[in-house]
Amino acid sequence: MDSDIIIAQKTKAQPITTIAKKLGLKPTDLELYGDYKTKIKYETIERAAKKGKKGKLILVTAINPTPAGEGKTTTTIGLGQALNRLGHKAIICLREPSLGPVFGVKGGATGGGFSQVIPMEDINLHFTGDLHAIGCANNLIAAIIDNHLMQGNVLDIDPQKIFWRRAMDMNDRSIRNIVIGLGGKTNGVVREDHFDITVASEIMAVLCLSKDLQDLKARVERIIIAATYDKKPVTIKDLGIAGSVTALLKDALKPNLVQTLEHTPAFIHGGPFANIAHGCNSIMATKLALSLGDYVVTEAGFGADLGAEKFFDLKCRVADLHPVAVVIVASVRALKHHGNEQLELGLENLGKHLENMKKFGLQAVVAINKFTSDTKEEHQLIIKYCKKYGAVVSLCEVWGKGGKGGEDLAKKVIASTKVNKGFHQLYSLDTTLEEKIITIAKEIYGADGVKFSDVAKGQMKQFAEWGITNLPVCMAKTQYSFSDNPKLLNRPSGFTLSVNSVRLSNGAGFFVAITGDIMTMPGLPKKPAAEIIDIDSTGKITGLS
Repeated sequence: MDSDIIIAQKTKAQPITTIAKKLGLKPTDLELYGDYKTKIKYETIERAAKKGKKGKLILVTAINPTPAGEGKTTTTIGLGQALNRLGHKAIICLREPSLGPVFGVKGGATGGGFSQVIPMEDINLHFTGDLHAIGCANNLIAAIIDNHLMQGNVLDIDPQKIFWRRAMDMNDRSIRNIVIGLGGKTNGVVREDHFDITVASEIMAVLCLSKDLQDLKARVERIIIAATYDKKPVTIKDLGIAGSVTALLKDALKPNLVQTLEHTPAFIHGGPFANIAHGCNSIMATKLALSLGDYVVTEAGFGADLGAEKFFDLKCRVADLHPVAVVIVASVRALKHHGNEQLELGLENLGKHLENMKKFGLQAVVAINKFTSDTKEEHQLIIKYCKKYGAVVSLCEVWGKGGKGGEDLAKKVIASTKVNKGFHQLYSLDTTLEEKIITIAKEIYGADGVKFSDVAKGQMKQFAEWGITNLPVCMAKTQYSFSDNPKLLNRPSGFTLSVNSVRLSNGAGFFVAITGDIMTMPGLPKKPAAEIIDIDSTGKITGLS
């Protein structure tokens, strides 16, 4: 079979105006970026919301993945295509890829095989410029902070208590920790600084959780960027630049519409890092899709212990969303990985995720991403195991067959929507930050308890003194394990979760608990994907995956 990029390039895309027409949108509703990409105008989003139509929301998540991933995006796209093949009006909602992984080890995030979104080259690279706008907004804040220090520091900012970091959308370990202001007084105040990858920026999380442009501006104003010498919080509102930051984001906030290989509409918007942020696409894109379609299929980053928990406890809480179905993607390959090459043992990882979904009031459907190396006996073992949890299994072939290979999954997901009526969050916002973290660690990860470092304790005390307690928590943890140790595979027990530090994303509206050795600026592998990607004299790109 051809590579992903060749399959995508062989597909004749429909004009994006044709795709928009399927959703009841007119050319006047669109801000076109060429023939196959468009943003949706604000007034169109407002008009669609007033109609009051609400589709059914389906989440696609996964078991703890292998480094290669388990085909979650491919399954999301394939399921959306399958629903349309069955006569339903389905829309897909995905995150935008980050350039760091595209040129690193993970590759792009546009699906694979015959379940892809197109134009995949554009989506994986600059797309409509959203991530660049987010990076610019982030770095405008950084520049203003350092200029403020140099120009007299009237806000009395403590240079040792600046929380804001610079951002770049590339994997570059060498700038994780830097010293700035060297070379004399004209070059600013000398201090230690840091870089995060753009998708880990609070600006990214703020954009994805904003309901409209004014909500975005209000959230930007609330961002706490530093503390004063007497330990008082300093916000972007104090700096007086919320208007400028929001102005840089005014177009990035508008959802992007593209299509799949089978011409199913897909909103691709926002790309928060699933380790350090909430790992879901934007509220605006999801709610717009729900106002236009019968079914909306979306995904959350990494395994269900990270992505699904954050989707339910953060995004759904903020946006008042009520998912009616959840799909857990797994593969025989990954289950064997968790079981030290013994499938039966590795099934315990899947079992824990099935238990966890029930804690949110949802009975999951299991999608087995089928490989040619699988055997019927292995599939039967998975089906038998899942029956213990009341879960049905679908053997998914959307990579090789597109929507046709996901029709069985689509039928089983539709059936599950009729019984999933009791969705709820895991914890109440009224509990303390410490209690929220412990609840997630024990209930979702299976930890015996949580060990908070002295640094984390001091930070939580500071937030309480500022009167900021009534927020959800976003866990930053390895995706490879339920624990904070990536080597503890399957369903570990008897472990304690270590919380090393806690950050406050006041604009986004959540705390971030940093566990283990999480990096907010990834590094490149020995042989990065950048060495494979090429372009010819006609502008045709090769090597993207």
